[in-house]
Amino acid sequence: MARVKGAMMTRKRRNSVLKAAKGYWGAKSKHFKMAKQAVMKSGNYAFAGRRMKKRDFRALWITRISAQAKVCGMNYSTLMHGLKKAGINLNRKMLSEIAIADKEAFAALAEKAKAAL
Repeated sequence: MARVKGAMMTRKRRNSVLKAAKGYWGAKSKHFKMAKQAVMKSGNYAFAGRRMKKRDFRALWITRISAQAKVCGMNYSTLMHGLKKAGINLNRKMLSEIAIADKEAFAALAEKAKAAL
C-alpha cells in the first residue's frame, strides 16, 4: 500500500487560516503560528459579539419605549404591565418602532395600558 504524506492537507489548512487572517496587522497576517492564535481569538470575539448584539438591541428598545412612556406620563414598567393586562401582545422591537414613527399610536397604547390598570 502506498504511503500517504500530509503535505497537501497541511498546506491547505495553513492557507485557510492565513486567508482568514488577511488584513490583520503585522506578523499576524503573515506567520501561521501567530495567525492561528489571532483567528482563534477573533472567533471567540465574534461568538460573544453575536450574543452581545441581542442584549444591546433589547436595551436600546427598552430605552426608546421608556422615553416615550415618560412623555405619556408613566414609566416603562407600569406601561408594560398595563399592556400585558390589556392583552396587547407587542414585542419591544415593535413598540420602539411605534414610539419613534407614530407617537399618536403609542399614546393610544399608553392610554389603553392606563385603563387596564
